Amino acid sequence: MTFNDIFKSSFLENIASVSILDMAIALLLAFGIGIFIFFVYKKTYQGVMYSSGFGTTLVALTMITTVVILAVTSNVVLSLGMVGALSIVRFRTAIKEPLDIAFLFWAIAVGIVLAAGMIPLAVIGSVIIGAILLVFVNRKSHCNPYIVVLSCVDAMTEKKAVDYLKGNVQRCIVKSKTAAKGLIELNLEIRMANDNTDFINELSMMPGVNNAVLVSYNGEYMG
Repeated sequence: MTFNDIFKSSFLENIASVSILDMAIALLLAFGIGIFIFFVYKKTYQGVMYSSGFGTTLVALTMITTVVILAVTSNVVLSLGMVGALSIVRFRTAIKEPLDIAFLFWAIAVGIVLAAGMIPLAVIGSVIIGAILLVFVNRKSHCNPYIVVLSCVDAMTEKKAVDYLKGNVQRCIVKSKTAAKGLIELNLEIRMANDNTDFINELSMMPGVNNAVLVSYNGEYMG
């Protein structure tokens, strides 16, 4: 082994393994598609509290995945080390909305496909996925579910109030009932044919009804 062999390194040899033009094109496309994913996420979000940080994460995740896959495809040995390094990473952040998982996988998939050089697949696939999400997620139901919280003083008032409610909505189902001395509280799931909520006003004015509350409900949260 000579003196030059001691200080010889393959680090400088890897500088030109990925051209500057390829990196620039891949990262610009990743940024553009990441912005599109962010836009679709913002338009289709239906949770309780919107987080702009998660949308920014989608853009960053698309670009980071592109950089990682570019490095992996340029060096087989590096790809093996990358797999081992990423296998020890653990994420503890809870996913609040099921649809967020789809956006995370979408961002990762786009980064992988772009770095692999399949630009038409990444662009056309993202446009189709985004259009499908915009159509199906934003589709409004004709019969939105609501929860009516009804407080009555006795069983007779309860029967009259429930009968009145069933006559003014398309569907009415008792979800829970709490009975105490001088108080009966009902939680009823209803489906309305339109946005007219005047029946709640009439219901609250009935003798023996303490109060009537109408709450929007989507099966996961109320607000």
